[in-house]
Amino acid sequence: MQAPSAASGSCEPPFAALRVARKIALTPDIFLFELRDPEGADLPEFTPGSHVTVQVPAGMRRNYSLSSDPARLGSYEIAVKRDASGRGGSISMADDVHEGGLLQVSTPRNNFELTDRASDYLFVAGGIGITPILSMMRHLLATGRDRFKLYYCTRDEQGTAFMQTLREEFGGKVRFHHDRGDMANAFDFWEIFEKPGKAHVYCCGPKGLMDSVRDTSGHWPSGAIHFESFGIEQAHRKNMPFSVRLQKSGQVIAVGKDQSILDALRRQGMRVPSSCESGTCGSCRTHLIAGDVDHRDMVLSDAGKSSQIMVCVSRAAAEGGELVLGL
Repeated sequence: MQAPSAASGSCEPPFAALRVARKIALTPDIFLFELRDPEGADLPEFTPGSHVTVQVPAGMRRNYSLSSDPARLGSYEIAVKRDASGRGGSISMADDVHEGGLLQVSTPRNNFELTDRASDYLFVAGGIGITPILSMMRHLLATGRDRFKLYYCTRDEQGTAFMQTLREEFGGKVRFHHDRGDMANAFDFWEIFEKPGKAHVYCCGPKGLMDSVRDTSGHWPSGAIHFESFGIEQAHRKNMPFSVRLQKSGQVIAVGKDQSILDALRRQGMRVPSSCESGTCGSCRTHLIAGDVDHRDMVLSDAGKSSQIMVCVSRAAAEGGELVLGL
């Protein structure tokens, strides 16, 4: 893939068209997409834990972790869970993307780096959070480092993505746990975190799972515990339509309930620096002039929230509200 250059001074990654070579239903609502260069060229290198940004058919951009082995650059693999209560990106991927079609895909970036300094690794995944961890495990096994263990928590076997793949590739290194949708059956992480060890811990999954890992691993060295949230903590907050007013031009732009401010600005041809699009990196930080904001980022301090907003995730606090931005 010969990716176009990013605009000078922008945090936005370069995008290129990739062909959907395969689309497979891993579970009733999780789909695997294999993406290849249309001309058969190798894709840009990536490190385990990386993600790409995909422009979905409905127009918005969404981040998806790579689950494939970083040593195999003939294709990228991503897995997407169709979330009927989300902002529409996963629905568009699940319903509108078909084998043979083209998707605009960014070069990979990594906010969830796997350290090379550890001798042991402990992975915890919940649901679709298995995707970046699968890439990490494949990398470790391919490079001769097999001192790792995965605890994979899901609702039931039917909803467990990559179950057969994990059994075939990693055997006894994987422990599955199914809670059957009952919190009384939730996995007790104290049994693995009671005694601090030498392992580096990598966790990705729903908020409840990550909170449990944080609570039970608080006495471990802080630098040894790593989380990938991808904005999962905000995933089920209700979205409502509102508008933004641009201070410099006075233009008023409607933001739909299934759009972010960033999506709406792009539709108007405006370029705003962005990178993670999950409220974790701070690159889309924008001057806030007025308005009541539902801040959903994980970057701004309480003081900063009065004059700044992350336009990739944050919204007006009330339906029909208006935010005035310094654009």
